[in-house]
Amino acid sequence: MTPKQIMDHGLNEGEDCFAIATIVRTAGTTSAKPGAKALMREDGTILEGWLGGGCVRGAIKNATLRAYETGKPQFISVAPEEELTKKGVRAGDDVDGVHFTRNGCPSKGTIDIFIEPFIPTPDLMIFGESPVAEKLIELAAQFGWAVATASADAPMAARTSNRARYLVIATQGQGDLAALKTGLADPVDYIAFVGSSKKFASLSKKLIAAGTDPAKIAVVRAPAGLNIGAVTPAEIALSILAELTQVKRDFLAKVAQNG
Repeated sequence: MTPKQIMDHGLNEGEDCFAIATIVRTAGTTSAKPGAKALMREDGTILEGWLGGGCVRGAIKNATLRAYETGKPQFISVAPEEELTKKGVRAGDDVDGVHFTRNGCPSKGTIDIFIEPFIPTPDLMIFGESPVAEKLIELAAQFGWAVATASADAPMAARTSNRARYLVIATQGQGDLAALKTGLADPVDYIAFVGSSKKFASLSKKLIAAGTDPAKIAVVRAPAGLNIGAVTPAEIALSILAELTQVKRDFLAKVAQNG
Protein backbone atom coordinates (compact mmCIF):
# COMPACT_ATOMS: atom_id res chain seq x y z
CA MET A 1 0.00 0.00 0.00
CA THR A 2 1.32 3.42 -0.92
CA PRO A 3 0.75 6.54 1.23
CA LYS A 4 -1.50 7.88 -1.55
CA GLN A 5 -3.69 4.76 -1.53
CA ILE A 6 -4.06 5.06 2.23
CA MET A 7 -4.93 8.76 2.06
CA ASP A 8 -7.38 8.15 -0.80
CA HIS A 9 -9.52 6.29 1.73
CA GLY A 10 -9.48 9.21 4.15
CA LEU A 11 -6.94 7.58 6.46
CA ASN A 12 -3.90 9.25 7.96
CA GLU A 13 -1.05 7.41 9.64
CA GLY A 14 -0.83 8.52 13.25
CA GLU A 15 -4.45 9.68 13.31
CA ASP A 16 -6.56 6.70 12.19
CA CYS A 17 -6.64 2.99 12.93
CA PHE A 18 -5.94 0.69 10.01
CA ALA A 19 -3.81 -2.31 9.12
CA ILE A 20 -1.90 -3.54 6.09
CA ALA A 21 -2.05 -7.27 5.35
CA THR A 22 0.57 -8.89 3.12
CA ILE A 23 0.70 -12.45 1.79
CA VAL A 24 4.26 -13.64 2.37
CA ARG A 25 4.01 -17.30 1.33
CA THR A 26 1.63 -19.70 -0.39
CA ALA A 27 1.67 -23.45 -1.02
CA GLY A 28 -0.66 -25.48 -3.20
CA THR A 29 -3.55 -23.92 -5.06
CA THR A 30 -4.36 -20.35 -3.95
CA SER A 31 -6.04 -17.47 -5.75
CA ALA A 32 -3.80 -14.79 -4.23
CA LYS A 33 -0.03 -14.96 -4.46
CA PRO A 34 2.94 -13.76 -2.37
CA GLY A 35 3.28 -9.99 -2.34
CA ALA A 36 -0.46 -9.35 -2.54
CA LYS A 37 -1.53 -6.63 -0.11
CA ALA A 38 -4.72 -5.19 1.31
CA LEU A 39 -5.62 -2.11 3.32
CA MET A 40 -7.82 -3.06 6.27
CA ARG A 41 -10.04 -1.03 8.52
CA GLU A 42 -9.79 -1.65 12.26
CA ASP A 43 -12.93 -3.83 12.04
CA GLY A 44 -11.29 -6.14 9.47
CA THR A 45 -13.05 -4.70 6.41
CA ILE A 46 -10.91 -4.70 3.25
CA LEU A 47 -10.78 -1.18 1.83
CA GLU A 48 -8.43 -1.91 -1.04
CA GLY A 49 -6.44 -4.88 -2.34
CA TRP A 50 -6.90 -8.61 -2.75
CA LEU A 51 -5.93 -11.46 -0.42
CA GLY A 52 -7.96 -14.31 -1.83
CA GLY A 53 -11.50 -15.59 -1.55
CA GLY A 54 -13.80 -16.40 1.32
CA CYS A 55 -11.50 -19.17 2.56
CA VAL A 56 -9.17 -16.67 4.21
CA ARG A 57 -11.33 -13.63 4.88
CA GLY A 58 -12.58 -14.76 8.27
CA ALA A 59 -9.07 -15.55 9.48
CA ILE A 60 -7.75 -12.23 8.19
CA LYS A 61 -10.55 -10.29 9.84
CA ASN A 62 -9.95 -11.97 13.20
CA ALA A 63 -6.22 -11.37 12.95
CA THR A 64 -6.78 -7.73 12.09
CA LEU A 65 -8.97 -7.33 15.17
CA ARG A 66 -6.25 -8.92 17.32
CA ALA A 67 -3.61 -6.66 15.76
CA TYR A 68 -5.64 -3.56 16.57
CA GLU A 69 -6.56 -4.69 20.09
CA THR A 70 -3.01 -5.65 21.07
CA GLY A 71 -1.11 -3.08 19.04
CA LYS A 72 1.11 -5.90 17.76
CA PRO A 73 1.64 -7.36 14.25
CA GLN A 74 0.06 -10.74 13.57
CA PHE A 75 1.39 -13.62 11.49
CA ILE A 76 -1.22 -16.20 10.51
CA SER A 77 -1.02 -19.43 8.55
CA VAL A 78 -4.26 -20.57 6.92
CA ALA A 79 -3.81 -24.23 6.02
CA PRO A 80 -5.93 -27.36 5.34
CA GLU A 81 -6.51 -29.78 8.20
CA GLU A 82 -4.03 -32.35 6.92
CA GLU A 83 -1.25 -29.75 6.76
CA LEU A 84 -1.97 -28.63 10.30
CA THR A 85 -1.80 -32.26 11.42
CA LYS A 86 1.56 -32.72 9.67
CA LYS A 87 2.92 -29.73 11.57
CA GLY A 88 1.56 -31.08 14.85
CA VAL A 89 -0.71 -28.12 15.44
CA ARG A 90 -4.43 -27.43 15.57
CA ALA A 91 -6.54 -24.52 14.41
CA GLY A 92 -6.28 -21.77 17.02
CA ASP A 93 -2.77 -22.71 18.16
CA ASP A 94 -0.06 -20.06 18.51
CA VAL A 95 3.42 -21.45 17.96
CA ASP A 96 6.61 -19.38 17.66
CA GLY A 97 4.69 -16.25 16.77
CA VAL A 98 2.44 -17.93 14.19
CA HIS A 99 -1.32 -18.24 14.66
CA PHE A 100 -2.67 -21.29 12.82
CA THR A 101 -6.16 -21.49 11.38
CA ARG A 102 -7.91 -24.02 9.16
CA ASN A 103 -8.58 -23.58 5.45
CA GLY A 104 -11.78 -25.49 4.78
CA CYS A 105 -11.94 -24.73 1.04
CA PRO A 106 -11.67 -27.55 -1.54
CA SER A 107 -8.51 -25.99 -3.01
CA LYS A 108 -6.64 -26.96 0.17
CA GLY A 109 -3.97 -24.34 -0.32
CA THR A 110 -1.86 -22.75 2.43
CA ILE A 111 -1.52 -19.00 2.81
CA ASP A 112 0.76 -17.23 5.28
CA ILE A 113 -0.18 -13.61 5.97
CA PHE A 114 1.51 -10.80 7.91
CA ILE A 115 -0.75 -8.10 9.32
CA GLU A 116 0.74 -4.84 10.55
CA PRO A 117 -1.48 -2.48 12.57
CA PHE A 118 -1.19 1.29 12.48
CA ILE A 119 -2.62 2.68 15.71
CA PRO A 120 -3.12 6.38 16.42
CA THR A 121 -0.46 8.04 18.52
CA PRO A 122 -1.84 9.04 21.95
CA ASP A 123 -2.57 12.72 22.44
CA LEU A 124 -0.24 14.29 24.99
CA MET A 125 -1.61 17.54 26.40
CA ILE A 126 0.75 19.63 28.51
CA PHE A 127 -0.33 22.47 30.82
CA GLY A 128 2.19 25.17 31.66
CA GLU A 129 5.12 27.10 30.28
CA SER A 130 7.66 25.94 32.82
CA PRO A 131 11.13 24.64 31.88
CA VAL A 132 9.86 21.09 32.49
CA ALA A 133 6.93 21.66 30.13
CA GLU A 134 9.24 23.03 27.44
CA LYS A 135 11.65 20.09 27.74
CA LEU A 136 8.83 17.55 27.75
CA ILE A 137 7.31 19.02 24.58
CA GLU A 138 10.70 18.87 22.90
CA LEU A 139 11.51 15.34 24.03
CA ALA A 140 8.09 13.74 23.49
CA ALA A 141 7.90 14.94 19.89
CA GLN A 142 11.14 13.07 19.17
CA PHE A 143 9.49 9.81 20.27
CA GLY A 144 6.40 10.13 18.11
CA TRP A 145 3.95 11.55 20.63
CA ALA A 146 1.27 13.92 19.33
CA VAL A 147 2.07 16.83 21.65
CA ALA A 148 -0.07 19.92 22.22
CA THR A 149 -0.26 22.61 24.85
CA ALA A 150 -3.37 23.15 26.94
CA SER A 151 -4.68 26.14 28.85
CA ALA A 152 -6.64 26.28 32.08
CA ASP A 153 -8.50 29.29 30.67
CA ALA A 154 -10.46 27.22 28.14
CA PRO A 155 -12.17 23.80 28.09
CA MET A 156 -10.16 20.91 26.73
CA ALA A 157 -10.50 20.28 23.00
CA ALA A 158 -12.79 17.43 22.01
CA ARG A 159 -11.07 14.03 22.03
CA THR A 160 -10.17 12.44 18.73
CA SER A 161 -11.92 9.13 18.18
CA ASN A 162 -9.82 6.03 19.02
CA ARG A 163 -6.98 8.05 20.52
CA ALA A 164 -5.87 7.91 24.13
CA ARG A 165 -5.40 11.20 25.95
CA TYR A 166 -2.61 11.82 28.46
CA LEU A 167 -2.27 15.02 30.48
CA VAL A 168 0.71 16.49 32.29
CA ILE A 169 0.21 19.46 34.62
CA ALA A 170 3.57 21.25 34.49
CA THR A 171 2.44 24.70 35.59
CA GLN A 172 4.77 24.63 38.61
CA GLY A 173 3.11 27.30 40.70
CA GLN A 174 1.55 29.28 37.85
CA GLY A 175 -2.13 28.30 37.96
CA ASP A 176 -1.76 24.78 39.36
CA LEU A 177 -5.28 24.58 40.78
CA ALA A 178 -6.97 25.93 37.66
CA ALA A 179 -5.04 23.53 35.44
CA LEU A 180 -5.98 20.56 37.62
CA LYS A 181 -9.67 21.56 37.57
CA THR A 182 -9.64 21.79 33.76
CA GLY A 183 -7.67 18.56 33.35
CA LEU A 184 -9.95 16.60 35.67
CA ALA A 185 -13.16 17.88 34.10
CA ASP A 186 -13.23 15.11 31.47
CA PRO A 187 -12.06 11.46 31.53
CA VAL A 188 -8.42 10.92 30.58
CA ASP A 189 -6.20 7.85 30.30
CA TYR A 190 -3.34 9.35 32.29
CA ILE A 191 -2.85 12.53 34.29
CA ALA A 192 0.25 13.59 36.20
CA PHE A 193 1.23 16.59 38.28
CA VAL A 194 4.75 18.02 38.28
CA GLY A 195 5.34 18.87 41.91
CA SER A 196 5.85 17.27 45.31
CA SER A 197 3.34 14.91 46.87
CA LYS A 198 3.00 17.37 49.77
CA LYS A 199 2.06 20.19 47.41
CA PHE A 200 -0.42 18.00 45.58
CA ALA A 201 -2.03 16.93 48.86
CA SER A 202 -2.67 20.59 49.66
CA LEU A 203 -4.15 21.18 46.19
CA SER A 204 -6.29 18.05 46.53
CA LYS A 205 -8.03 19.48 49.58
CA LYS A 206 -8.86 22.64 47.63
CA LEU A 207 -10.14 20.58 44.68
CA ILE A 208 -12.44 18.57 46.94
CA ALA A 209 -13.69 21.75 48.61
CA ALA A 210 -14.48 23.10 45.12
CA GLY A 211 -16.54 19.99 44.33
CA THR A 212 -14.12 17.80 42.38
CA ASP A 213 -14.83 14.08 42.72
CA PRO A 214 -12.20 12.55 45.04
CA ALA A 215 -12.10 9.45 42.80
CA LYS A 216 -10.83 11.60 39.93
CA ILE A 217 -8.20 13.20 42.13
CA ALA A 218 -6.99 9.76 43.26
CA VAL A 219 -5.83 8.81 39.75
CA VAL A 220 -3.46 11.78 39.44
CA ARG A 221 0.18 10.69 39.52
CA ALA A 222 2.05 13.06 41.81
CA PRO A 223 4.88 13.61 41.58
CA ALA A 224 4.90 12.95 37.84
CA GLY A 225 7.45 10.60 36.33
CA LEU A 226 9.39 7.51 37.33
CA ASN A 227 11.74 7.84 40.27
CA ILE A 228 15.13 8.08 38.55
CA GLY A 229 16.55 10.72 40.85
CA ALA A 230 15.79 13.48 38.33
CA VAL A 231 16.86 16.99 39.28
CA THR A 232 17.12 19.19 36.18
CA PRO A 233 14.11 20.09 33.98
CA ALA A 234 15.48 17.83 31.23
CA GLU A 235 15.85 14.91 33.63
CA ILE A 236 12.36 15.43 35.04
CA ALA A 237 10.94 15.54 31.51
CA LEU A 238 12.78 12.30 30.74
CA SER A 239 11.32 10.63 33.84
CA ILE A 240 7.81 11.71 32.79
CA LEU A 241 8.27 10.44 29.24
CA ALA A 242 9.51 7.14 30.64
CA GLU A 243 6.36 6.85 32.76
CA LEU A 244 4.15 7.77 29.79
CA THR A 245 5.80 5.04 27.74
CA GLN A 246 5.42 2.54 30.56
CA VAL A 247 1.71 3.35 30.96
CA LYS A 248 1.11 2.97 27.22
CA ARG A 249 2.98 -0.34 26.99
CA ASP A 250 1.33 -1.75 30.12
CA PHE A 251 -2.08 -0.95 28.66
CA LEU A 252 -1.29 -2.74 25.39
CA ALA A 253 0.11 -5.74 27.28
CA LYS A 254 -3.06 -6.05 29.38
CA VAL A 255 -5.22 -5.86 26.29
CA ALA A 256 -3.14 -8.57 24.63
CA GLN A 257 -3.36 -10.79 27.72
CA ASN A 258 -7.12 -10.40 28.06
CA GLY A 259 -7.83 -10.51 24.34
